[in-house]
Amino acid sequence: MASLQDQLLKAGLANKASARKATVDKRKKQKIKNKSKQVIADEATLAAQQAVEEKKAKDRALNQQKQQELEKRSIAAQVKQLVAVNVQSKGKGDVVLNFTDNNVVKRMYVSEDVHKLVTQARLTVVRLDNDYVLVPTPVADKIAQRDVNTVVYRADTREDVNTEEDDWYADYQIPDDLTW
Repeated sequence: MASLQDQLLKAGLANKASARKATVDKRKKQKIKNKSKQVIADEATLAAQQAVEEKKAKDRALNQQKQQELEKRSIAAQVKQLVAVNVQSKGKGDVVLNFTDNNVVKRMYVSEDVHKLVTQARLTVVRLDNDYVLVPTPVADKIAQRDVNTVVYRADTREDVNTEEDDWYADYQIPDDLTW
């Protein structure tokens, strides 16, 4: 079935120029109508969209929280593995090694050789669960990169308190007329 325009052209009632002009006018009117058309949004649609956005935000927050929890577990597993693989023997436990953990002095009985290695900063005290073990200092550095709170005592980071106490009277002049 032919269109009305084709039928008018065949009957000779219209020519090609007027048909083309009618088509162009029709397209222009349709464009203007589409541009001026405003989206009519009702309250139910807006409420549904807002609910979807809130759900997406909540899901993102939960997903981020789960991701952080997985990362914490992964770090804890890495630390446990590093400690378990590199744990050093304490020896025959006849010398006391004192160290602080959260401002509490703790004791560990080690051999004389192990005590020297700890004081020379070759071994480091690390907390594994509720126990204290010794690991080599380079391994302790790797552990500290993952979890700083696991490394309990390192001899090379210990502050030497005596250097400040010796200098208390450095600002005071000694009188020359003082005889002993």
